Amino acid sequence: MGKVISFPKRRAVAGLSEAIESKLRRWRMSNERSGESLLQFEAALQELLREAHREAMGEALLAADEPSNAVVLEGRTCRRVLTESQTYMTAAGPVTVRRGLFKDRTRPQERAFAAMDKRLGVIDGFWTPKAGREALWLVTQMVPEKAAQALSRLGGMSPSKSSLDRLPKAVSARWEEHRDELEQVLFESQEIPEGTRVLAVSLDGVYAPIESDDEQDDHVEKRRDKHAQGLSARGPDAFREVGCASIAFYDGSTELLGAVRFGRAPEHKKEGVKSMLAAQLRALLERHEGLVVVFLSDGAWDHWDFFESLAIEGHQALDFFHAAEHLNAALGAAYGEGSVKARRAFAEKRHILLEEERGAATVKRALVQLARTKAANTNQRRILDRAVRYFTAHEDRMRYAQLRAQGLPIGSGVMEASCKTLVAQRLKLSGQRWSATGAQAILTPRGWDQSERFDEAFALLAATYHQPVAVFTPVERNRASG
Repeated sequence: MGKVISFPKRRAVAGLSEAIESKLRRWRMSNERSGESLLQFEAALQELLREAHREAMGEALLAADEPSNAVVLEGRTCRRVLTESQTYMTAAGPVTVRRGLFKDRTRPQERAFAAMDKRLGVIDGFWTPKAGREALWLVTQMVPEKAAQALSRLGGMSPSKSSLDRLPKAVSARWEEHRDELEQVLFESQEIPEGTRVLAVSLDGVYAPIESDDEQDDHVEKRRDKHAQGLSARGPDAFREVGCASIAFYDGSTELLGAVRFGRAPEHKKEGVKSMLAAQLRALLERHEGLVVVFLSDGAWDHWDFFESLAIEGHQALDFFHAAEHLNAALGAAYGEGSVKARRAFAEKRHILLEEERGAATVKRALVQLARTKAANTNQRRILDRAVRYFTAHEDRMRYAQLRAQGLPIGSGVMEASCKTLVAQRLKLSGQRWSATGAQAILTPRGWDQSERFDEAFALLAATYHQPVAVFTPVERNRASG
């Protein structure tokens, strides 16, 4: 708990300069004899600054409290019902102050509120905006326990693990409540790096250990059965697909300049992340003329159907790595997986696919011939036939030589990296399991950070916590009685 601040005491603030000077004097004169290390000196100096910081924040908080017995919030008259002490987490640590609580007595079901919190935009009734912003950023990078340790070692805040665990959930719930309007502003204000000529638009998914919120989901019952037997669920029974999307900025010579990334917890057909991707893409194209769009994905048909539904002019390219994977599997089936002949054939056909103008058609013909002559058993035929179907279905999306000649990307590496860094590195740590809402609480701010717009997004969110609170005057009293 922080020390209760009583306005207007300024002992730490008023004596800060003298205390620092005194500390420096002692350091210069006797540090060798006293044995005080630079580590100890700097820690003491930091604590002096923190104490002054906390005292000043206490005064700032008290200045926003309402001493009157009635206020007006959203046109409603609310009266003081209690005065209490409350601890707030500031960027320098906890500060405890006295504050008034108010309530609209015509609505007894509603909770009392602090005028101070409304005026200052206190987050979740505990965090000052700066403290909340920095703590949220940290907990998106690491588990709450480690985040608490990091903050303590850095010598600023000292929140508990549980308060850090609650913060992203509270912030995410607030963001979801206002998501349509907040994302519209965020997307419309997105800047593109100087020199951007190409937008590479990608969609994908990655599996993470997320519980289903749907009691009708068969996997929920299967997972419970496994747990009852003392076994761990695996595969679809343990993991669900997180939707990921990205828009990468290129300079027209395949040099990556930056990217925006999105992640949504499991939803039907990735509806949420598709909606976000479409909104951001349209906002960018409306503000910046002449950008070339390249849609990149694997062979998932719902991705290509979605890109088509956007009715946005652009190139379509099947990710070259996925095409090469199917080619390698087919040649391995034909000549023996890992054999010298398979490796040589793969190197040759891969070069054709990448460099020749009609490389995909040439490779497809070769695969058709192999399916006729090298499918000695059912498994070989299955793999070769699948590769033929794959190249037939996506031949028009395998114009790699033409795309490269125009300086356009042919791989969705940014998307693959996004799946790993946005989702896997935070949601798939050892022993973790998530609810869908808990996963989204991390994915949303982590997506801001990986799009280099964390501060901008948080500022939009923080603004929703601010509400004007007016002092109740005779004018309001007359209006109420009239």
